[in-house]
Amino acid sequence: MRSASGAKPPNGRSDPANAPVLAAMELLGQRWILRVLWELAPGRLGFLELRRRMDNCSSSMLSVRLQHLQGAGLIVKNADKSYELTSAGTELGTALEGVWAWSRRWEASLTEPDS
Repeated sequence: MRSASGAKPPNGRSDPANAPVLAAMELLGQRWILRVLWELAPGRLGFLELRRRMDNCSSSMLSVRLQHLQGAGLIVKNADKSYELTSAGTELGTALEGVWAWSRRWEASLTEPDS
């Protein structure tokens, strides 16, 4: 079966064409990763302020997640020890805006009385 573009569709998890998607899902599926991106979306934050905003995330876990995000090229640690999104991180945030908007609609639908 071919798609409208004539390209053969990917054949599941083992298809090399899916490797980037699977890597992104694995990274983004780690606990606290999306929350760090969310908190850094408005602008740079120091470790202590980021930790304060992260509720129940331990300092050691936050450090690990920040290292993962730096390794993925999504955030950078500045000379003043603050963290901010890279252009790739900002692009990912833009891509996630639809998910964040959906989550607000979904939450509202849960609180609406049944018709």
